Amino acid sequence: MNTKRISERLEKALSDQMNVEDLQSRTYYSYGIWADDEGYGGIANFLYKHAQEERNHAVKFMKYILNRGGKPSIDALPAPDTDPQNLMNCFEKVFQREVENTESIYRLVELAFEEKDWATWNFLQWFVKEQIEEETLAAELLDKVKIAGGSNASADSLVLLDLEIGQHPQDAPLAREATAENP
Repeated sequence: MNTKRISERLEKALSDQMNVEDLQSRTYYSYGIWADDEGYGGIANFLYKHAQEERNHAVKFMKYILNRGGKPSIDALPAPDTDPQNLMNCFEKVFQREVENTESIYRLVELAFEEKDWATWNFLQWFVKEQIEEETLAAELLDKVKIAGGSNASADSLVLLDLEIGQHPQDAPLAREATAENP
């Protein structure tokens, strides 16, 4: 008896996204290694934690495909990006990767809608919400580097920034959760 409840096309697209999430994880590890090597231990720790979060996203896709009777495929991954030139460039790259990932999630949502696969459409809503948080967080980090002086930041401001980001929560507050009491 065939127990597969997902189309081949959607199974492939979700597997592709699983691999994208895995590449995101490896990329954040590589940025963390770069930051660690540059002496930014707090930022490195933040990026390492974020890399683990991206790996968890890949596992969510893997488990979902398996739960729908499909079989995810693991592809060879390209090497992560080249090292950032500086902290400004690092967080520009983080922001750009998150925007690209959001666009990829949106394409999956469109495909699930097109196929009227409401279970998958519903599953993907978690990722839509997650990408709002990811882009917000990346934009906040980029803003912090800009405030510190961007590419021309002083050593003192970079030390303070490293300490602050090292203590930064991994999640960004969402606008839809704001109230008059909690803006």
